[in-house]
Amino acid sequence: MSLAPSALPSMKPYRAKLPLSIMTLLICSFAFVALFYTERISPLSSNSIFKIKSCSKKDAFAKSTKQDNMENSKVVDDRFDFDPEECNVANGKWVFNRSIKPLYSDRSCPYLDRQVACVKNGRQDSDYRHWEWQPEDCTLPRFNPEVALKKLRGKRLMFVGDSLQRGQWQSFVCLVEFIIPKEGKSMKRGRFHSVFKAKEYNTSIEFYWAPFLVESNSDQPIIADPKKRILKVDSVARHAKNWIGVDILIFNTYVWWMSGLRINSLWGSFANGNEGFEELDTPVAYRIGLKTWANWVDSTINPNKTRVLFTTMSPTHTRSQDWGNKEGIKCFNETIPVMKKKHWGSGSNKQMMSVVASVVGKMKVPVTFINITQISEYRIDAHTSVYTETGGELLTEEQKNDPLRHADCIHWCLPGVPDTWNQIFFAHL
Repeated sequence: MSLAPSALPSMKPYRAKLPLSIMTLLICSFAFVALFYTERISPLSSNSIFKIKSCSKKDAFAKSTKQDNMENSKVVDDRFDFDPEECNVANGKWVFNRSIKPLYSDRSCPYLDRQVACVKNGRQDSDYRHWEWQPEDCTLPRFNPEVALKKLRGKRLMFVGDSLQRGQWQSFVCLVEFIIPKEGKSMKRGRFHSVFKAKEYNTSIEFYWAPFLVESNSDQPIIADPKKRILKVDSVARHAKNWIGVDILIFNTYVWWMSGLRINSLWGSFANGNEGFEELDTPVAYRIGLKTWANWVDSTINPNKTRVLFTTMSPTHTRSQDWGNKEGIKCFNETIPVMKKKHWGSGSNKQMMSVVASVVGKMKVPVTFINITQISEYRIDAHTSVYTETGGELLTEEQKNDPLRHADCIHWCLPGVPDTWNQIFFAHL
């Protein structure tokens, strides 16, 4: 207990020396008061000359351990659990982690196309398979195949779009199929529609080929010359009849639109041929096509029964100058990601991205974005490059030695980057 200043005058009549014990008590009391108020203003640092003996070693140890753990956790990882409303997945970095092993390989998963089976096709380096995406604000949960299948029990999941969307579909199938007994799964391939079934879970994981989402004369068979492709920008009906009754729909469309500055756009019937279309600037045609798709979703989909997602554009890496490699040949021989934060190359068109945001923003049915563009921008090392096929045939050694003409810097090796896309999708599940 400290002594109040008002108590001191009562001692003035006494001229005799105070006993040593009283002097000691006074000094200690004033020291305690001074120390108490000092502590209230600023905690003692480790360099402080004041040292207070703990009342309990056990309490002191507990308090010290808790404080150390809190400080260490801040240094190691102060991110919160994934919350789609709070976490900006695109803001983060790729971290190399040799201990992270893919859940499958292009030899273990029987459902991969040769186009994306890079190791089978001769790729020797493997580091591209050990990069882990870490958002700055939150922790992205690891993909868990058993949990994913349980969440999909009794449901149909369908990926709709182009060959990049087909890669994401194959990735998802390979991420879950290995925990299912051979007799408990099946795969049926079709020109437009392919279906993987997990019988025990009464689940189907499907892919539907619609590279523009709207109809075109190049859906099947593919017309190689972009100038001869015609898009029926006012109709998705022929494709969309196959989307009805699906529980989770994941759409994408981008790279096929980027074959030129203008798109042959048609209203009405293909029977009108060359007389029925007009050339439109690509972003204009893209907006019309996406509005057609959006109108179908809004007029047909019941959001209480069907969930709709949209995978944002997958960047291409065909210009090595974009990431400062002036001597490079597209993505050929790139072995590490771009480390420059917010890197954005010429293979991602912000105008086209804004069209998607604008159209989706006006829809009645909620659409969840699987935001893959920025995270994939860094991954110049993970494309199929020369370890792929063209026209249904693997590249010859002569073709591999001519990467300027033959390196594929659009599609991705599997396992690889699309596994992370599905990790983000899994987090949204």
